Amino acid sequence: MTDTPLRLVVLGLSLSSSWGNGHATTYRALLKALAARGHDVTFLERDVPWYAAHRDLPDPDFCRLVLYSDLAELQAQRTVIEAADAVIVGSYVPDGVAVGNRALAWARGVRAFYDIDTPVTLAALEAGTCAYLGRAQIRDYDLYLSFTGGPTLERLERSYGSPAARALYCSVDPQAYPVLDRAPVYDLSYLGTYSPDRQPTLERLLIEPARRAPELRFAVAGPQYPAGIDWPANVVRIDHLPPDAHPDFYASSRYTLNVTRADMIAAGWSPSVRLFEAASTGTPLISDRWDGLDAILAPGREILCPDGPEAVLAILRETSEAERRRIGATARETVLARHSAAHRAEELESYLREAAARRSGAAAPDRAPERDLEVL
Repeated sequence: MTDTPLRLVVLGLSLSSSWGNGHATTYRALLKALAARGHDVTFLERDVPWYAAHRDLPDPDFCRLVLYSDLAELQAQRTVIEAADAVIVGSYVPDGVAVGNRALAWARGVRAFYDIDTPVTLAALEAGTCAYLGRAQIRDYDLYLSFTGGPTLERLERSYGSPAARALYCSVDPQAYPVLDRAPVYDLSYLGTYSPDRQPTLERLLIEPARRAPELRFAVAGPQYPAGIDWPANVVRIDHLPPDAHPDFYASSRYTLNVTRADMIAAGWSPSVRLFEAASTGTPLISDRWDGLDAILAPGREILCPDGPEAVLAILRETSEAERRRIGATARETVLARHSAAHRAEELESYLREAAARRSGAAAPDRAPERDLEVL
């Protein structure tokens, strides 16, 4: 694998629909940036009804999108996978273990696993409940790309046998998330799909402040919230916002909230895509705390980390407008300098070329053994 353009195949959860998942926006930004670097990308997506009903990017102009209905139909893509310089299988792919076995067996180039849910994956592997990655597969993938950095990378190599674990955080396309001149409608907003382990933080840092400050305006956007949640009257609920509506939502907020899943807080070094997207729009962030956050944005200077409802209300009521704008602008400058999709594409390219060099130097076999493949 030289410095010539690469032929890449990605088998991911979804590119066509951002409904109820954060994978689509991550893939869109990354693949668009890879295309801008001259690489040829094919994305293979399982055609499932819940995404088919909510497709907001059915025909991307930066890659080929191929939908397959089942494992038998995936067989038609074998030659595409065989011809690729690198094949990347993502987390949460339906029938992911079987899909991974096919990719590992068919691919002649670099085989990589892209884990957008690393702490969740590792917890499921330990419990024996991971439906999209087999523990033994980690050794077969030439490269483990992880949304989580820090000590987790060493754990993947030492305890799980990954030949190379590398952080590949989410990112933002600055063109898709610009600064917009909007009069704020909300004092504090949150954008995210419902998750039971995020709900206590949302309760502490947004819902309870809303109860205590009926004069302020709040908003929560995202699907799958249970009907039984007691939303205060000053919290606007928006069921789903497509990605092209995200910048306007952030721009309409004086502050926006970043909430991290419990497994990712425990692992640390797990920034969410919403953090980078909001920062790119210049909207100041209020966030929970986790190890490694200060390696992304500086608490107190580029991001605010209040401990509870009263501290949130103190920010909303007492921070000057000049200071609010300064926090947002400083975070934007940092994110654009380090966490744009262009930066991630460059990192991924370097990881893939390094993996190809390792395979070549070790005289690695072209294919993994064909195990657990049904007769198709």
